[in-house]
Amino acid sequence: MSLTAGLISGDGVPSIARTNRRPRMNNYILTLSCPDRPGIVHGVSGALLDVDANILENAQFDDLDSGLFTMRTRFETERSRSDIEAVLAPMVAELGADYHVRDEDRKQRALIMVSKQDHCLVDLLYRQGTGELPIEIPVVVSNHTQAAHHAARYGVRFEHLPVTPDIKGQQEQRLLELINEHNVDFVILARYMQILTPELCAQLTGRIINIHHSFLPGFVGARPYHQAHQRGVKIIGATAHYVTSDLDEGPIIEQDVERVNHSLTAEQLAVIGQDIERRVLARAVRYHAEDRVLVVGSKTIVFS
Repeated sequence: MSLTAGLISGDGVPSIARTNRRPRMNNYILTLSCPDRPGIVHGVSGALLDVDANILENAQFDDLDSGLFTMRTRFETERSRSDIEAVLAPMVAELGADYHVRDEDRKQRALIMVSKQDHCLVDLLYRQGTGELPIEIPVVVSNHTQAAHHAARYGVRFEHLPVTPDIKGQQEQRLLELINEHNVDFVILARYMQILTPELCAQLTGRIINIHHSFLPGFVGARPYHQAHQRGVKIIGATAHYVTSDLDEGPIIEQDVERVNHSLTAEQLAVIGQDIERRVLARAVRYHAEDRVLVVGSKTIVFS
């Protein structure tokens, strides 16, 4: 046995064991979108090799309609985010790429907006509390007060921002202040029944997720499940999408449906529909929080 191998450190661990410990690795997620061309994957993997990165997961897609190449890469390295971006910068500039690198340990922060219907809010708070959703929820905003006790139960700040035509601009300005104050990454409309202004939608492009029922034909206005029941629908569902100034027409993130029949009452349809809304919104939030969604024009690429 060598003399070095036999040395014992102050904490009782042989020094050779200490020197063989695997260094602490940082996990990152890289998302990238650029015009398709040969050599993109080679360029990205080469740049990551230059920062001693080990690729843990990779997904890519070439969208033929737009000619855009999209990619999501999860990797580990000892190096810092600034080191990684410095090495990536020349490569992504040559590709003409939009890209983002996020430290996976830093959970994205979501502000939730809700009105009177609280089923989606309660579900998100529960899933976040159990660790199922990798997000932080610093604040809940509502134009009513009914949901305040749900936020209190989970130790989340509740902000009551009533809306009238006369104060809508002030209300949205306060909303932006809360987003900045709490370092919010994105906003979730958990059955928030107010239309956001085009100006706010533009400021938060790709950062607002909405959930709504999906019916064929579409039923607008109050009591959509009762309207659906009167028309004898056979399928009900829900859609989660990014919010744009075009009402309920933003890029779709996730959808789901269930078959129904004539034996169900309007109230039973509503119960089934609300359950679909909960799970569709939760999946969309998780996809966004894990950087699995890339917007390409009016649609999304979801690396689920």
